[in-house]
Amino acid sequence: MTSSTATFPGRIDYFHNTKADAKRAYGTKRQEMLSVSKGKQALDTISSWPKYQVTDLHELRDMAEQANVGQIYYKDESKRFDLKSFKALGGAYAVTRFLQQHLEELTGEQPTMAQLLSGQYKEQLKDVVVSCATDGNHGRSVAWGSQMFGCQCIIYIHRDVSAGRQTAMEAYAAKVIRITGNYDESVRQAAVDAALHGRVIISDTSYEGYTEVPANVALGYTVMLSETVEQLNGVIPTHVFIQAGVGGLAAAVCGYFWDLWAEQRPRFVVVEPEAANCLQESAKAGKLQAVEGDLDTLMAGLACGEVSHIAWHILDQGADDFVTLSEDAVAPCMQALEQHSPSIEAGESAVAGLAACLIGAQNTQWRADLGLNEHSKVLVLGTEGATDPELYQQLVFGG
Repeated sequence: MTSSTATFPGRIDYFHNTKADAKRAYGTKRQEMLSVSKGKQALDTISSWPKYQVTDLHELRDMAEQANVGQIYYKDESKRFDLKSFKALGGAYAVTRFLQQHLEELTGEQPTMAQLLSGQYKEQLKDVVVSCATDGNHGRSVAWGSQMFGCQCIIYIHRDVSAGRQTAMEAYAAKVIRITGNYDESVRQAAVDAALHGRVIISDTSYEGYTEVPANVALGYTVMLSETVEQLNGVIPTHVFIQAGVGGLAAAVCGYFWDLWAEQRPRFVVVEPEAANCLQESAKAGKLQAVEGDLDTLMAGLACGEVSHIAWHILDQGADDFVTLSEDAVAPCMQALEQHSPSIEAGESAVAGLAACLIGAQNTQWRADLGLNEHSKVLVLGTEGATDPELYQQLVFGG
């Protein structure tokens, strides 16, 4: 295979989902749970939080030229609230919705955001305990939301979560419990302990009988998408390259844009680490498939072996392509963004979509498979900044 553009390190493994070919304009109800209208409620809520600001959308002209595509747009979540991640939108929003429903059951009236933020319900909420398992960013959002509204928070992390990410969650008064297993085992442990101690799970992954909270998490993410649509100012991307762990963000992107643009919707390319490709394996099998083992990847936020059920309902028929990304592409992509003008801070899990686009564009076969050409308008979501500052320094500056 010959290279059509400048060489960017790394490789991808490509699988095309033929189901999506027949469903591009399909009027399915599958994406309704993540629709534009439901996203508006999340936007109205989150935009009222202290320090809310619209994050930047950069146009990466030099990278687009090197990749021989029309445009590359990069939504930069490195400055989202004080959490440096799009996850700030999801976990905290799900905490908000749960607490509003809980207080409505207690008082007969659902409190407004202003009332919640005022602290007038602290007495009713001080013994409420929310909990989740996390690779770092989701737990930080849940802890932040819990502190903002006055309830307790217990977070489970697995053996590979860095000490820096643990400290970041503890800074929001969360109790953090580290287990010796992997991410999926931490999810199961959090659920068992929550049932035993009467805690409420605020998870970004769904399973049979547990969908409302993860749907609210994903609805929080759509705030980022609403902002992006405004910033694109009428441009409809031809492609969206979106990284995935359990698939919640990818489903939010797919469902929201599918509802907004229907048959004009972009081609959705889901990107995973090679060692944690549960969505790709599920697509190949035509049913949910778990990936076992250590799930060892530098992209810690994507190290998930089991697909969220509500995400799969959308991605099974809405995602066009499932690709994996090799580990050697991560640091060079982070470095390239840091050297961009203006400099862009991107964490290791933020660059998977961009790296897959750049690698795919430079290879003649992959370029054809992904439908990339000199007119393509590509959107990628830079989902986090330096949420682990020490690791960021090592990867970007070698320090």
